[in-house]
Amino acid sequence: MTKAVESALPACPQCGSSYAYADGALLVCPECGHEWAAGDATASSDAGDMPVVRDAVGNVLADGDNVTVVKDLKVKGASNTLKVGTRIKGIRLIDGADGHNIDCKIDGFGAMRLKSEFVKKA
Repeated sequence: MTKAVESALPACPQCGSSYAYADGALLVCPECGHEWAAGDATASSDAGDMPVVRDAVGNVLADGDNVTVVKDLKVKGASNTLKVGTRIKGIRLIDGADGHNIDCKIDGFGAMRLKSEFVKKA
């Protein structure tokens, strides 16, 4: 009897097929035709460790999303407030122990951390 050898390659992130194969530096799914870098497959499996971050209305946020502020926020150390409707481009999600789970750069304020409950996906 011969044993079936299990593939060490990850499943397709788009359709979940277990028949992915390596084609040079890329992994390819023969069922849906999706191609992705081998490093992306390990990053997506590590993403399961990070909790899902949702905005004020329940949309799931991801790195690189653009958001808008839904409430006037007083900023410590600044003389003015962050107004409703302020657009923030290219957020980064972090695992902040104090509840601040968005790292971003805001024009006129600089780099800061925000709580996801005060923004919505743009």
